[in-house]
Order: sequence, then structure tokens, then C-alpha cells
Amino acid sequence: MPAMENIAGNLFLIGLMGAGKTTMGKHIAQVLGRSFYDSDQEICRRTGVSIPTIFELEGEQGFRDRETAVIDELTAMNNIVLATGGGAVLRKDNQHYLRTRGTVVYLHATPEVLLERTRYDNNRPLLRVENPLAKLQELYGIRDKIYRETAHIIIEANRPSCYKTAEHLLTLLKQRQNKNL
Repeated sequence: MPAMENIAGNLFLIGLMGAGKTTMGKHIAQVLGRSFYDSDQEICRRTGVSIPTIFELEGEQGFRDRETAVIDELTAMNNIVLATGGGAVLRKDNQHYLRTRGTVVYLHATPEVLLERTRYDNNRPLLRVENPLAKLQELYGIRDKIYRETAHIIIEANRPSCYKTAEHLLTLLKQRQNKNL
């Protein structure tokens, strides 16, 4: 693995639910010696309730308002790794905060892989439907283009080992940093 001490700035992970943003983000933060944040977990910590409860009480709009406030605050910090919620990129404000305040990495995975990873997770309100694969395909169809437009780096996250994907990403970040020197 390349020396990481020279990788500067914030790192923001985007992608659909189940892409590995939180798992990979924690690992990368540890390797880089940085603080890790998950915007969904931060919202839960601040409200004292789960995301499904926020959706139930305030609807998706209420959740998205909270999400935008948290993303604005977290992206203003320095040298952090942030895993965003899958729908964070739906708002232009969030896209702007992410793109201008750090390096955005899109963890791309197919809906089929994402379904396998999220199948037993009851904390995903958008997947509480009769056909979760169809829902993931729908979300992918809407969001993939937005993720690609928002990201500075796109990395395939279909492989089973999150750590191999993280190692590949760290290599790409180091190469990107060296090009900018």
C-alpha cells in the first residue's frame, strides 16, 4: 500500500445503500488517521431516533432537510472521511458542499450486489417494499448519473472484499495527489 501521509483534504463517499460507504469509510479513516463520520448515523445521534422513525414522522422531505444541515456542517470540517446517505446527492446544495469541500468518491455497485448486501437490513426505509430489487434498480436509474456528475473518482465496489476496494481507492487517491503536486 502506498504511503498515505501526503493525502490531503476531506474524503466523501457517495453511492447507493449497501455500496460499502460506512465500512470502507471507517477503514480508510483509520488508515489515514482521520475522524470518520456517517451522515445517517449523525442524524440518528442528534435526533435520538432511527431513520425509519424520521421517515415515518417527518416524511422523506423532513429527513432530507436534516441531512442537508448535517452535510453542510460536516463537510465544513477539515481532514475527515464522510460516508453520506444514498440520497444525499439528490439536493443541489449537498452536491455543491461535497464537490467544493473535498474529494468525492462514488462507490459504484450493481443493484443485484446491493440487494445481496442489504437483504437483511431493516434500517432501510426505501427498501421496505414488495420488490426491493426493483426499487434498487429504480434508485440506480435515477441516481447513477447524479453520482457520476458529483464524483471526482468513480470506483467499482462490486468486489466482495471491502478492504481490497479500499486499498485500490487509496492508491488512486495517492496517484491523484501526486498529479496535483
